[in-house]
Amino acid sequence: MTRSRIRLANESWESILTAHAALMKRFAAEPIWDEVSMREYDVLYTLSKHEGPMRPFELGRGVLLSQPALSRLVERLVERGLVERSPDPEDGRGRRLGLTGAGREAQRAVGGRHAVDVAHALADVLTDEEMRQLGAIGRKLAGGKAPVQRSSEEAVR
Repeated sequence: MTRSRIRLANESWESILTAHAALMKRFAAEPIWDEVSMREYDVLYTLSKHEGPMRPFELGRGVLLSQPALSRLVERLVERGLVERSPDPEDGRGRRLGLTGAGREAQRAVGGRHAVDVAHALADVLTDEEMRQLGAIGRKLAGGKAPVQRSSEEAVR
């Protein structure tokens, strides 16, 4: 790999990180996080995308938390009645995690407002084609993992 390609790759990476930091600060400043924190919402959102309860290690792949931090956060969400544990039918010793009715309501309430914030943050500065390109690049960098497709009505719930 040439020196210029290495520099370009690192500049691109820095651009992604800088954009992520700026957007996360913008989203954190929005007055929508009264019901759940951004980290709690991340867990609720990840659970909402999965059909049925999921194993804790599967949840861990979808959120940016260490395993101990995720375990503590899940425990708090269970105590608040937003997440429930159920037996794992494939492993008698294991447990699965899923949203309760209250957890689904909280995710949808915050998620609807967050979806509007995200739409403004991106659509105010990117064209439709740029947003499609950004999505394709993100999926490519994530190893081809496509997000769960939802109808536009579900996306803003």
